Amino acid sequence: MRIVLLGAPGAGKGTQAERIQAALGVPVIGTGNLLREAIRVGSPLGRMAKEYMDGGNLVPDELIVGLIRDRLAQPDCRDGVILDGFPRTVAQAEALDGFTHVDVALSIEVPDAVIVKRMSGRRTCPKCQSTYHVTEHPPLVAGICNKCGTPLTERVDDQPEVVKSRLEVFHQETEPVKHHYEAQGNLKLVTGQHRVEDTTALVFQALGIAL
Repeated sequence: MRIVLLGAPGAGKGTQAERIQAALGVPVIGTGNLLREAIRVGSPLGRMAKEYMDGGNLVPDELIVGLIRDRLAQPDCRDGVILDGFPRTVAQAEALDGFTHVDVALSIEVPDAVIVKRMSGRRTCPKCQSTYHVTEHPPLVAGICNKCGTPLTERVDDQPEVVKSRLEVFHQETEPVKHHYEAQGNLKLVTGQHRVEDTTALVFQALGIAL
């Protein structure tokens, strides 16, 4: 099964991607990890992407799409794949259609106000990268990482005004991707504003996976 996971920043795509992966045994592919790996190994596309990033520029669609195309050609993607956060634009979705078939585009729907509250409460350990939430998943000692004892920090990306700005970009660029897949008849919507376990149950139901 080839799955596209859609949803705003903070909707919980990453968590659900991991759970789908555990159930289906297919790889999760995100553009961020692909870019970092391509740059690390020094592939031709990786070197080109690094030039853009070093110059403070966005990596063009054709490079991102090229990385996705190459990754989907690997043997471990033969039986399926989970695309987490790609495509982000209709242009990327149309390019993806050119070299693979998407079985299900699953959109995790969470109201903006819930996302702002959720993300503004996130805290991260700068040392071991463990994540917490001040109300939903607090550390044992307030402000201190359970695993390594390092003081937790709030990422700039998680501050309310920044989150609101990111949501505006998401609605402008990525919401139309939902309409693209709706027109193809393979869009499914699930609510993601409740407990993680409840969202997982809805996701599995939408994908026809037995719990």
